[in-house]
Amino acid sequence: MSDDSFIREVNEELRSDQMKALWTRYGMLAVAVAALVIVGTAAYVGYDYWSSNRANESGDRFAAALQQIEDGNRQEALDALKQLEEEGFGAYPLLARLRQATLLATGGEADAAVEEFDAVASDSSAPQEIRDVARLRAGLLLVDNGSAADVAARVETLTGDAHPMRHLAREALGLAAMKEDRTDEAVTLFEQITNDAAAPAGVRQRAEVMLELITASGKANG
Repeated sequence: MSDDSFIREVNEELRSDQMKALWTRYGMLAVAVAALVIVGTAAYVGYDYWSSNRANESGDRFAAALQQIEDGNRQEALDALKQLEEEGFGAYPLLARLRQATLLATGGEADAAVEEFDAVASDSSAPQEIRDVARLRAGLLLVDNGSAADVAARVETLTGDAHPMRHLAREALGLAAMKEDRTDEAVTLFEQITNDAAAPAGVRQRAEVMLELITASGKANG
């Protein structure tokens, strides 16, 4: 036997002894870790499959409710959306609540719609952007169905210079002020819109029209 072969066999024997020692010391721990990894992976895959199925089912139910609205089956759609709100998964219960409120508003049930929007706005588990949309929708409804104070209670917090919904919030406040003959306040709000370079064209045009109407009425000061 050559020296190289002898040295190689000795090294292999040493490695074998080292592996046996390591297995004796850590073997059961390695098995336990491997088992935990397998169980954890299986649990994750199982949950992902379960949640995907529930989300898909809720999505199908939401789409079916929208189709019922399209088909003119308003009450059936409301019932389906209410059920989805209570039993749905993921974002669909929240979407169902918003759609219910919109459906109530278009059906002339402003008070019930405002109540639904208020419920979404006060839901701390909902994303802030969705809560702000609900506040704005409630405020816009209350322009015709409430007082300026009611409108302000919903949209005042949305009028800050950096808020993306400030233009519509200011428009709602301006319209509510006009309704109560608070003309100077309305002018200030509409001018904030027209002077804001970021204001959407449609909102800006409506504000310009309102300012022209106020000027023509002779109620504006200054």
